[in-house]
Amino acid sequence: MRIGRIAHKGLRALYEDDSIKAVPAGTADKLRKMLAFLESMNDPDELKALPVWKAHELTGDRKGSWSLHVTRNWRLTFNIDVAEHEIRDLDLEDYH
Repeated sequence: MRIGRIAHKGLRALYEDDSIKAVPAGTADKLRKMLAFLESMNDPDELKALPVWKAHELTGDRKGSWSLHVTRNWRLTFNIDVAEHEIRDLDLEDYH
């Protein structure tokens, strides 16, 4: 899938320029793997193939968004537009 808008500026810098300056320490390699997986993914069901990332759809006012576990506190969140074959609103969020 194509990765569209990336909300988190540090994540955007990692994706576009391979700069690790603005992502949490020790997460760059895992985030690179996650971004590569998301780009190569064809269907949202593929997310469930990697249980270590604890992929799940969010509920409530964030229904339709997905979350992947990065570290104890950090999550990669995004929306998937299946029709456009695009990952949208990709963000790196501190859940605590």
